[in-house]
Amino acid sequence: MRSDIVPGGTFPDYALPDHTGTVRSLSELQGQDPLILTLARGNYCPKEHRQHLELAENYAKIAVAYTQVVTIATDDHHTLQEFRASVGAQWPFLSDPERSVQQDLEIQEYTDPEHDPMIPHTLVLKPGLVIHSVYNGYWFWGRPSFQDLWHDLRTATAEIRPDWDPSSPGLREAWDAGDYSKFHGWDRRSPSAAAAGAEADGRAV
Repeated sequence: MRSDIVPGGTFPDYALPDHTGTVRSLSELQGQDPLILTLARGNYCPKEHRQHLELAENYAKIAVAYTQVVTIATDDHHTLQEFRASVGAQWPFLSDPERSVQQDLEIQEYTDPEHDPMIPHTLVLKPGLVIHSVYNGYWFWGRPSFQDLWHDLRTATAEIRPDWDPSSPGLREAWDAGDYSKFHGWDRRSPSAAAAGAEADGRAV
């Protein structure tokens, strides 16, 4: 892996066609949320299926936690669709048959000249594609379990959400003053809409 792809660095904002053929950038897919990014060998690899099945099994938890998932694989469009469908994934799969990501990140799996995949990696990214953690999955035990991801995402989310603990000093005062800038979701509403929503929920503003 390229030497700058380490915790604290910024992951490249690749733009690739997704499983529908629409070109999507990682920053667009991430938005303001944490992102689990898998750089996968592809549909042929049983290890990829097992890892992605676990992610799919836990996707309801990931989604309710305002966290995004993206998979990049070297499969062509139709094989990528098969891969996504076979694991029951509900998140975007990006296709890179030209191996641009593999080459840019210097992660060619040279021990498999038949398929020429990427050395598989899983990354947890904070908003802005800031790298929180990197896992090398060449061996299956190098890949993160869902519990590993849970721990990473707990730490990362606590760092990026000012309202992680609503009892933190100043937060109640900001809320009562109508300052919603530190409250996830509320910060994207206009002041009048946020106030109306708070009143409807029975909160004091």
